[in-house]
Amino acid sequence: MEIVKNFKRYRTRLALLLAVIGPGIVTANVDNDAGGIATYSVAGAHYGNGLLWMMPLVAVLLIVIQEMSARLGVITGKGLSALIRESLGVRLSVIILGILLFANLANTVSEFAGVAASMEIFGVSKFISVPIAAILVWFVAIKFDYKSVERLFLVASAIYITYVISGIMAKPDWNEVLTATVSPSFHFDSSYVTLAVTIVGTTIAPWMQFYQQSSIADKALKAKDYVYEQIDVVVGSIFAVLVAAFITIACASTLYKANLHIETAQDAAMALGPLAGEYAKILFGLGLLNASVFSASILPLSTAYVVCEAFGWESGLNNSWKEAPIFFGIYTALIVLGAAIILLPVRSLVEMMLASQTLNGVLLPVILVVMLRLINDKRIMGKFVNGRIMNIFSWVTVIALTGLTTIMILTTLFPGLFG
Repeated sequence: MEIVKNFKRYRTRLALLLAVIGPGIVTANVDNDAGGIATYSVAGAHYGNGLLWMMPLVAVLLIVIQEMSARLGVITGKGLSALIRESLGVRLSVIILGILLFANLANTVSEFAGVAASMEIFGVSKFISVPIAAILVWFVAIKFDYKSVERLFLVASAIYITYVISGIMAKPDWNEVLTATVSPSFHFDSSYVTLAVTIVGTTIAPWMQFYQQSSIADKALKAKDYVYEQIDVVVGSIFAVLVAAFITIACASTLYKANLHIETAQDAAMALGPLAGEYAKILFGLGLLNASVFSASILPLSTAYVVCEAFGWESGLNNSWKEAPIFFGIYTALIVLGAAIILLPVRSLVEMMLASQTLNGVLLPVILVVMLRLINDKRIMGKFVNGRIMNIFSWVTVIALTGLTTIMILTTLFPGLFG
């Protein structure tokens, strides 16, 4: 009888977990976008397994930041933009909004660039692939409610397993991989420092905090769901970093050993063909396509949430176009602009992407400090404020990320800074 009771109890808990799970996994994994995949590919191709030691560190940083974001969303039932407006004023909201809007547009452009690059691997022109991807992305958000869209996003997250398979097919030396993962090393040359900082910057972006919190609010999660949402965050963060590690391992085991330097994820996929087999190339290319379409969906969605929450306009995928015209209008405009720019012969596309990364670097420390202020406000969080140990750990994380993003900005503006 006791066994039956325990089984029912565990089944109930599992059902609750499955009902809650989603925002943490989706948010963490969507940041393995075209730019992220390119970063991890270059890291493996140029430095072998030499940067794998950063992966456990990045996982911890990601969990800490995303957990605070999730807690704010679950306890308040509001998005981060709405909390900033209500607690810190409209002026700060508008400043943050302006920077995030430009950065997210540039990032959306880069995602459609990823769509174009991934399909070119299979011989499909960008004039075919980009419009189809844009229409698909738009249609999904316009026609389905939050629950349905989240399920699609969870499937997209699962497809990242292609990179794990690619890494295994590359036949790495697992003893070497394990040693590199647990043995920190650092080199003070410009390329290494820039790449190390970019790995952190591409994994933890400002828009993530806004999207995760807004999706939690859209899903109507409550304080009783907090423990399950913590699991969602931890599982999502670990899986996202595991995928990043396997991308690095795949390129380290093939391109690095063949002394092939690359600049993009497309280069990595093409080079994997003769070195690790055609299937590895196909899996890598499909992973890039999935990541690009996935991110091209989330980034405009995150921006629409931010703008509408900042001004108190109706938002959310559970609304119709008539109920939330500004929300869906912003979403549509960003997709159209992002796709259109890729189809034009724009010469300054790379500069635009670099500018978006710089703006992300400027905005991230500001967002983290604001989050810490909000999460320690008992009027907002009640008993769910940070404890002393969590505050110490959080502030150390903020200081570390601020230092790293400062280095990223400086190395972007002054490429020869570290010699």
